[in-house]
Amino acid sequence: MKKIITIFTLLLLITSCTNSQKNYSEEIKLHQYELNTFYANEEESPLTKEDLKEFKTLDFFEINETYKIEANFELTPNEPVFEMKTSTERLPLYKKYGVATFNLNGKEFELSIYQNQSLLTSVEYKDHLFLPFNDLTNSKTSYGGGRYIDLEIPPTNSKTITIDFNKAYNPYCAYNHKYSCPIPPSENNLDIEIKAGVKKFKKH
Repeated sequence: MKKIITIFTLLLLITSCTNSQKNYSEEIKLHQYELNTFYANEEESPLTKEDLKEFKTLDFFEINETYKIEANFELTPNEPVFEMKTSTERLPLYKKYGVATFNLNGKEFELSIYQNQSLLTSVEYKDHLFLPFNDLTNSKTSYGGGRYIDLEIPPTNSKTITIDFNKAYNPYCAYNHKYSCPIPPSENNLDIEIKAGVKKFKKH
């Protein structure tokens, strides 16, 4: 009887895990659909008119829940406001909001998370945090200028923050050179391939 209960419990755990993976996959597929819908909208899309005519979908890495990270998070309240370099002469003001540390494939990594100072007065984006990063897929399978992840300020006293690389997206500069895009600071260069999120676009 005890053996039967153990087997039944194991089956429940396997089923629960399978359902969790399926639900996560559906969440990311919905995210990808929303991105594609945005890029297909000629009134909002950063694509050039020529590319928009042929656009069907962005190219994504395979969905992999390994790249959804629950990172340790430490606030950095005493950091000064600084000018972040961009692809043009524009120098938007940012402040390092905190530092995330995590383990991926057996290695420890650290990423700085920033807050755009011009958004502090915005009702919609006042809780917005910005995570730009480079990794070893740059200029190979992903855009050479790095990628971004949008985050929100975690709850007060939270010691962790979720970083989902499956939601990493390209700067607008990956599609159209008329845009001015923040360049990921060197402290956010990851010595690992992040095979998740949006891949590079065509010849860009």
